[in-house]
Amino acid sequence: MYLASLGKLALGSRLKALSDHFYGAADEVYQTLGARIESRWLPVLRYLWDVGPRSVTEVADAIGQTHSAVSQLTDKLVRAGMVERQNDPNDGRRTVLVLTDQAHESLAELGPIWCAVRRGVAVSLEEHATQLLDAIALCERALQERPIVKAILTEHAAIMKAPLEIVPYTPELRDHFYRLNAQWLERYFRIEDIDRTVLSDPERYVLEPGGAIFFAKLGDEIVGTCALLQESPGVFELTKMGVDETFRGLGAGKRLLDACIAEFHRRGGRELFLESNSVLKPALRMYEKAGFAFQPAIRPGSHYERADVYMIYQPTVKEFA
Repeated sequence: MYLASLGKLALGSRLKALSDHFYGAADEVYQTLGARIESRWLPVLRYLWDVGPRSVTEVADAIGQTHSAVSQLTDKLVRAGMVERQNDPNDGRRTVLVLTDQAHESLAELGPIWCAVRRGVAVSLEEHATQLLDAIALCERALQERPIVKAILTEHAAIMKAPLEIVPYTPELRDHFYRLNAQWLERYFRIEDIDRTVLSDPERYVLEPGGAIFFAKLGDEIVGTCALLQESPGVFELTKMGVDETFRGLGAGKRLLDACIAEFHRRGGRELFLESNSVLKPALRMYEKAGFAFQPAIRPGSHYERADVYMIYQPTVKEFA
């Protein structure tokens, strides 16, 4: 499932999909059994049934929905003949929601269905139902204690303030070289044998033949990497560029690319090329802006099955001015 691969980034979307699934299942059950209710009506109707007339604000606070959402749902319930708006007998300035006789009759018929729902959920989800309910309760409590918007904005401010550095390879960064490249390879293609070989032993296959590896470091996080591989004297390949998708948009890719190009010039290289794939359009645009030119055909003897783009670095005179 794609959303699962996004982790915490898609938490709301996954909960929405799960919510829609449960709502749909409940509606199908209600319709099959002839119940005069819709699943999305339940929170408001059940609350008014349990506690009596309440204002829209009180209902919204009790069921954890916005005032606007409850007000809109109330309009639907009024049209359906399930709820009436009445003046509060204790405070004429206040309007309260009151269940109609039709609503009371409809809800009174639902006992066996609600019992079946509880049992059916237990059968379908087994122990996961209890675990899910416990987890939801813990999340609700945590959100009350630590509002999520404030937490996200605080973390964003910290990320934007953290310095982005480009650092050279050290042995303790080896695992990041594999991790960052495996992340995008597994998402778009697959890890080929040559990838696995180079990524597993960068000292032997990149550094010892005269290449270089750089990392983008944001605060304490290693967020990107790129390698300059010497194929033959003076001929280098720009390769193994990967930026953690969580930290894209901060300029790490461009900084890594600039570092590799600068290293190529420092070493007096005479040719710099790269191989890529046409689906990686943002990366290709970045390479083109940096001075790489598309070639009419793939590179002869390419090592990569996925490669359908071949580019050669063609620096302009302005770059050396």
